Amino acid sequence: MKIENNILKYYLRNVYFITGTAYAGKSTTVKMLADRYDMVFCGENYHIAVSDVIADDALQPDLCYRRNLKDWKDFVTRSPEEYERWIYHSGREGAGFEIAELISLARDKKVIADTSIPLDILKEISDYDHVAVMLSPQSMSVDRFFDRGDPDKQFILSVIDSCENSEAVMENYRRGLARINSQKHYDEYAESGFFTVVRENDGRDTREEVCNVIARHFGLIP
Repeated sequence: MKIENNILKYYLRNVYFITGTAYAGKSTTVKMLADRYDMVFCGENYHIAVSDVIADDALQPDLCYRRNLKDWKDFVTRSPEEYERWIYHSGREGAGFEIAELISLARDKKVIADTSIPLDILKEISDYDHVAVMLSPQSMSVDRFFDRGDPDKQFILSVIDSCENSEAVMENYRRGLARINSQKHYDEYAESGFFTVVRENDGRDTREEVCNVIARHFGLIP
């Protein structure tokens, strides 16, 4: 069975998407918008409560990777190339779960989602004024990746610290982050045709400014 994109776009008409690179401020902006404009908040990996349970090894092998993991040290010691491949394939496998979850939430209320849905799918199921891309320099997305206190990243940091030769493991993991946030992927976002906000590495607190810019783009404020 295939649901045509015009049907999906109709049922997702109340959904606003934010995507982009790491450390660009996506999570913060999604939370701020949800709080200010009474939107349903869908933070990073919001679909995994379902996908972790019902993903199928034959249909969604990359979504099943963490569920089948015996030792998290295997997660952090993968090659940078495999980490990059897994991240982007997981986003594509998870798109169906994201879309189904968003449709279930968005019938009567606006929803704001920190999404991993690939750009080509977003172009098919949403509109320009419902999508924003947030970008950060690679130096920020890699060097400051673990500066945040969210539990997932701190857990990964603890796994790395528990490894033998943890410095080498950290260097390997950072090379994977660099590939995920490479110039190639940055350019794919920047040249996607979607509205784009770039986070500058100048130390300024731009949260309010960025929130207002994106809210205006989404038509939430004049």
